[in-house]
Amino acid sequence: MLKVERLTRTYPTATGPLSVLHEVSFEIGAGESLAIVGPSGSGKTTLLGLCAGLDRPTSGDVVLAGESIGGLDEDGRARVRNAHVGFVFQNFQLIPTLTALENVLVPLELRGEGGREAEARALLERVGLGARAGHFPVQLSGGEQQRVALARAFINRPKILFCDEPTGNLDGTTAQAMVDLIFDLNRQNGTTLVLVTHDQELAGKCGRIIRLRNGAVV
Repeated sequence: MLKVERLTRTYPTATGPLSVLHEVSFEIGAGESLAIVGPSGSGKTTLLGLCAGLDRPTSGDVVLAGESIGGLDEDGRARVRNAHVGFVFQNFQLIPTLTALENVLVPLELRGEGGREAEARALLERVGLGARAGHFPVQLSGGEQQRVALARAFINRPKILFCDEPTGNLDGTTAQAMVDLIFDLNRQNGTTLVLVTHDQELAGKCGRIIRLRNGAVV
């Protein structure tokens, strides 16, 4: 489902090139789960963004759902993302002027698909927010907003779900409920799961763990 080959990402700085990732390689199959861990600044979020096609590598390649995306332009990467990828971010990234239901439907709107409101409502029901479909983000707690983001991530029936510190802004009880939901939906849908986390207990729930230090796999 995901193959990363000698992935390197370098940024120009005033003192010369800064290598954030250096020749990272790994593979993950359909339905598997993988945690990416490491200290702050080790390149975790950069790696996740490259794997998901949010950025282009300096060198190396990413093969996502059988398609090489390393050399694609933004439109090409967006097409692959819309077809195969779901996201859960630490800061939710909900649109404040849309209701919970409308936020869940956003990925379908981007694909020009309609007629699936019942499915969106069912997903909100699945994450415990069926009664709050008409609420705006400001009317929801942090945990509720994160659950809306999770429902939004699954509306596309993604083949692969990327999570960046999905419990980072949540209290302990809410975080555990969120973890249970992510892994339940992962198992039920057969979705490949790749997550970045500082939480060793959460990482331990995944089938595999990759540790980064100074931009390299250790």
